[in-house]
Amino acid sequence: MKLALVTGGTRGIGLAVARRLAADGMAVAVTYAHDQAQAEAAVHAARASGLDLSAVRCDAASAEDWRKLTASGGFLDGKSVAVLVHAAGFTRDKLAMTMPVADFDDVLGVHLRGGFLAAQAVMKGMIAARHGRILFICSPTARLGRRGQTAYGAAKAGLFGLTLSLVQELSRFQITCNCISAGLVDTALTAELPESVRNDLLRSIPMGRAGTASEIAELAGFLASKEAAYLTGQWLAVDGGLDSLAEDCF
Repeated sequence: MKLALVTGGTRGIGLAVARRLAADGMAVAVTYAHDQAQAEAAVHAARASGLDLSAVRCDAASAEDWRKLTASGGFLDGKSVAVLVHAAGFTRDKLAMTMPVADFDDVLGVHLRGGFLAAQAVMKGMIAARHGRILFICSPTARLGRRGQTAYGAAKAGLFGLTLSLVQELSRFQITCNCISAGLVDTALTAELPESVRNDLLRSIPMGRAGTASEIAELAGFLASKEAAYLTGQWLAVDGGLDSLAEDCF
């Protein structure tokens, strides 16, 4: 049975992707940084549905946590990950002029540094297996920009740069690497948005509605499949047409 690893896979988009991969017959491990109770609840619900899901604590931004995960006796010791999905992330939205450097570093740490550490942790096994799928969950903010989201936008744009370089290094081993740009998606996180902000976002989306986590997960399921073996180095937008408004910067 193939093993998939989904960072930040205990809620929202990450959990929807994890469940989709498990429904395709994979054993799926999801990582969480702090909320063990939430992780246990996600695993319990998935297993009640007949899905092979487990959870392991790993702060995506921590090189030490990744070292422990891959070290002798660690969760990934001796295991080859077939599919990596880096969905861990959060925002600390502030205007650039007033944003503490620590907040900027924390956001880039989980999104961008975390993406690099996660890929580094699994690529040796993928190379040995001559097979692998690496997916980064990104955002239209990387291309469009958004007031107050300098850290988030920079981190997501950085993930695409990381993707393109990984393509040059890993493609000869039949490992693909792609970004899924998820627009406004109905999750617990976006439910906390002020109504005025949410309405502004909806007005900017050509389709006029938010997406669902399962719509993102469907694309992730395809990209993880054997049918997507020749699709790599791509920025794939699932955002109701929002990405069509961007300048062609990448």
